[in-house]
Amino acid sequence: MEIILIKDVENLGYANDIVNVRPGYANNYLIPQGFAKAATASAKKVLAENLRQRAHKDAKILADAQALAATLENLSLSFAVKAEEGRIFGSITSADVAEALAAKGVEVDKKNISVEGIKTVGEYKATIKLHREVKAEVALSVVAEE
Repeated sequence: MEIILIKDVENLGYANDIVNVRPGYANNYLIPQGFAKAATASAKKVLAENLRQRAHKDAKILADAQALAATLENLSLSFAVKAEEGRIFGSITSADVAEALAAKGVEVDKKNISVEGIKTVGEYKATIKLHREVKAEVALSVVAEE
């Protein structure tokens, strides 16, 4: 079944993409949850017109995302946490990274940040998805507080 995605769906596609999925997946999950709509001939025409009008806006959004990625690449975050013998109490999450970025003046949604399970003191990388084509890595330093 051919559908038009309304929102980004992990491992399926991005908003405004036309994709083929099984009818049960579309009718029982994607369409009722508001992630997609049926790709009828009229819906495809409306989508084509909307994409044509949005092309200029998308170019500006992409340029802004690339500029933000360049800023983030040069940024390094440090976390001072309670630790015992190299293991920290708790873990560093994407919410912690988003909060640290906000303190530096960069607003990023925590849903767009992916960090591996940080449970020990050391150096790590966080991947931030800024746009469908732009991802940035931020260096994280986890140290034991004195």
